[in-house]
Amino acid sequence: MKISSAASAFPEHYYSQKILLEKLQEYWGDRLRNPQLLARLHRNVAVEGRYLALPTEKYSDIATWGQANDIWIAVAQELGEQALCRALHYAGLDSSRLGALLFVSVTGIASPSIDALLINRMGLPTNIRRTPVFGLGCVAGAAGIARAADYVRAYPSQAAALVSVELCSLTLQRDDLSVANLISSGLFADGAAAAIVTGDEVEANGPTILASRSVFYPDTEEMMGWKVTEKGFRITLSPEVPALIRQNLGRDVDAFLADHGYQRSDVKSWVLHTGGPKVLEATADALDLRNGQLEASWNCLKKVGNLSSASVLVVLEDVMRNRRPEPGTLGLLAAMGPGFCSELVLLEW
Repeated sequence: MKISSAASAFPEHYYSQKILLEKLQEYWGDRLRNPQLLARLHRNVAVEGRYLALPTEKYSDIATWGQANDIWIAVAQELGEQALCRALHYAGLDSSRLGALLFVSVTGIASPSIDALLINRMGLPTNIRRTPVFGLGCVAGAAGIARAADYVRAYPSQAAALVSVELCSLTLQRDDLSVANLISSGLFADGAAAAIVTGDEVEANGPTILASRSVFYPDTEEMMGWKVTEKGFRITLSPEVPALIRQNLGRDVDAFLADHGYQRSDVKSWVLHTGGPKVLEATADALDLRNGQLEASWNCLKKVGNLSSASVLVVLEDVMRNRRPEPGTLGLLAAMGPGFCSELVLLEW
């Protein structure tokens, strides 16, 4: 089993963090009692710019959750198609080779789901196995890779596609002036990514998937997620997330590696979800990563912000295309998210 390719796709609207801060200050107006708090939070997230599904002036026209979700459905199809087409091209595969299609998102809902709409839009095989996934949030990119690997393990002559589309800007709550929402307004962004995972009978030159593991942390559901209200998705984001990472991630990675005959020092390539500065710092502490070992993740955060489930796939794309390790290098792809939980994928380049 191999990850044959990874590819990203972004909306055409890109703004510097400075411009976005100014627009958000206008958007909230007099409701924002402390504009300097928002400015400080935006500086602290270490993001230089982000893509948005819409031009900034269009967001004030969105009056209901239904309107926001309709935009999500339209843009998700466009970006999902672009990302999947690029991933197939990079893998050197025709769409007819796909046996399974997984679609992950936590920023909108649709039934029929976006994967079904992509089948019609792209003329994908009508016998393709569909798996739409909602609710995993940031961890879904890594979880999707692992589930795609499970599929091609059973069907080694086939390929599975994972498509992630996250349009976080469409979830922004104007009436929510909590610190969590203010941080989110500066951290999260819009984008899509896709990956192709192939079975052992399909020729590919990406990293081999050696194993995967899911880890669930009981009674941590309040750490991260949505509270669904009449106005849409209201974010829950606990300041205790970094502490949870420091307490658990190193131990869980070490146990996972040990079960396969490795130790942490054997891993030379790290493909990790971007989170935010505090999450990346906690991850570095938990795994004792220094000297630029998380450079790809920091670079993704700086350039495009946190893309939720798509982030780890964008980091993967960067590593595969620009930072590919030497053959035989052991790697780990990982993300954490609502549940609270982590997904670990062991790779050999």
